[in-house]
Amino acid sequence: MGNRETTNSQELWGGRFSEPTDTFVQRFTASEAFDRKLAVYDIAGSRAHAEMLEVAGVLTADENHAIQDGLTTVLEEIERGTFEWSVEREDVHMNIEARLTELIGETGKKLHTGRSRNDQVATDLRLYLRAELDAVGGELSRLQSGIIALAAAHADTVMPGFTHLQVAQPVTFGHHLLAWNEMLERDYARLMDCRARLNQSPLGAAALAGTTFPIDRHATASALGFTAPTRNSLDSVADRDFAIEFCAVAALLMSHLSRISEELVLWTSAQFDFIRLPDRFCTGSSIMPQKKNPDVPELVRGKSGRATGNLVTLLTLMKSQPLAYNKDNQEDKEALFDTVATVQDCLRAFADMVPAIEANKETMRQAALAGFSTATDLADYLVRAGTPFRDAHEVVGKAVAHCVDAQCDLADLSLEVLQQFHPAIQVDVFEVLTLEGSVAARRHFGGTAPERVREAAAAANKVLAAR
Repeated sequence: MGNRETTNSQELWGGRFSEPTDTFVQRFTASEAFDRKLAVYDIAGSRAHAEMLEVAGVLTADENHAIQDGLTTVLEEIERGTFEWSVEREDVHMNIEARLTELIGETGKKLHTGRSRNDQVATDLRLYLRAELDAVGGELSRLQSGIIALAAAHADTVMPGFTHLQVAQPVTFGHHLLAWNEMLERDYARLMDCRARLNQSPLGAAALAGTTFPIDRHATASALGFTAPTRNSLDSVADRDFAIEFCAVAALLMSHLSRISEELVLWTSAQFDFIRLPDRFCTGSSIMPQKKNPDVPELVRGKSGRATGNLVTLLTLMKSQPLAYNKDNQEDKEALFDTVATVQDCLRAFADMVPAIEANKETMRQAALAGFSTATDLADYLVRAGTPFRDAHEVVGKAVAHCVDAQCDLADLSLEVLQQFHPAIQVDVFEVLTLEGSVAARRHFGGTAPERVREAAAAANKVLAAR
């Protein structure tokens, strides 16, 4: 790569200063160690800015051509891993600009005309987050596709539904899985709302007040794929709502993944034994040879705390800042980057794992039988026979108490015994006391009846296909 001149930060902005920055302060205030992640977006923004400056007459065609070629070389060096990052150059912007100037000479110094690092970093962050948000949306859609396919395959598989972690009513496994999909579908909608709001260009807002040069912000916005430029130069450089909003969406998404993880951990335990996870998503114990630990769900459950913590970090970071830009904002990146990486990794793991879940159908069915899950069906039966619901509730409660003492299920009682609790009970009661009869009876929209589960899965697939 050849020898380079040592370029410290003062050569880029130090005209006002009479002494060099303290070495520790230079390291303390630098961000190049982590914001180099923005390099490809910084170069994209610089390309659009230079093209616009040529059209505006600020740069000549030759100068723009030299800048574009120089930026190509810089990008190639970064992609090859041969770019020499320097803490003395403070951040990704100064590192790239300094290297560009080394490559093409004085023309490189003209690139910064009509902009500031303030609008530059705001633009870079939006470009970065837009791309990462699209990647998150893709992984989320892949996970949803796997959940929906598994739900359709288990539209008839009966399992207990729970409230307070106690057996409540029978549902189908497919219906339960589609409840997961509903949570994730809301997350996807929030991601898209976030994308729409962040997709505006701050480029050209400069330090805070705009610039005196004849720039065309609409042109750079269009070149970078934004829907429009931001409307106020002060807000353009001070705003980090888009990062906070993404972290809020991500924290809620991770909370949903944590809830799903909790169920997976419970269901794989010997006490439940509802499902099996493939070995490739589990680990063993160093001392107990029988163990098969659901490490992926456990780790996803744990990582949800990181997303929540990063959201609190950004909210706290921004809550007391006066307009416009402040150095505090340098602290936005690590929390944002960590949330993006955490969400993407967790979604990838789940999207790979969920379609491979195996359901222990008979275990689920026996668990539904064990908790008097059809008690509500018996109460509904009595109501349809003309009994007030509160009276029916009391009758069924007594029948359940009898079954507890007798160690049997409601469906095991003879008609004669059932009629001792209420004379309106007839032989057709056994149609509603079976698990299959119970779930089949809930055939309204949104219910757990197998036919409705299959319809809901098909409708969910249409939503995915339309994305």
